[in-house]
Amino acid sequence: MAKKQVIKRYSKEFGKKEKVLNYATQTYQLSRPNKVGAVMALIRECQPKTIEDWEQWYFKNANTDGKTPTKITKESLAELGERLYVKIKEIVIPEWTEAFNQLTLQDCVDYIHNLTINRTFDGFIREKSVIEDNLAKEFPNIKFEESDPELDHAGDIDYLGWRQSVWYSN
Repeated sequence: MAKKQVIKRYSKEFGKKEKVLNYATQTYQLSRPNKVGAVMALIRECQPKTIEDWEQWYFKNANTDGKTPTKITKESLAELGERLYVKIKEIVIPEWTEAFNQLTLQDCVDYIHNLTINRTFDGFIREKSVIEDNLAKEFPNIKFEESDPELDHAGDIDYLGWRQSVWYSN
């Protein structure tokens, strides 16, 4: 049996703080291309062999996306970290503390019901509308059909599109 290759990870672990840091970073869009550049496109362009190669290349080549791109520096990333800290301390913690203090058993019961029934129905209707009211009309030669639940679960693929061919015989 082949030995499984262990890939070294360079990411720092933040433990229980990770959820808060991720929530606030996403909420306040502090990791968007207009703040840190298109990092996946940049790393693919760089093709680094080491993390040191990547970091050096990133700071040499990365710019923010947008109308007026600016050079990304260690200082500009530190400034984003400072902004994240202020958002968490001044907005997130007070809002979450209030929400935690007001949370009831009924809120939890209602939320699970709403998530399972109402939001699923809303998503289903929106999904069908995108296919039937937009894509099917835009691409009349494509037959759209719902994917198998296994494919949806494995890869978030809701629909498959098939090109329809017309066969003529004499």
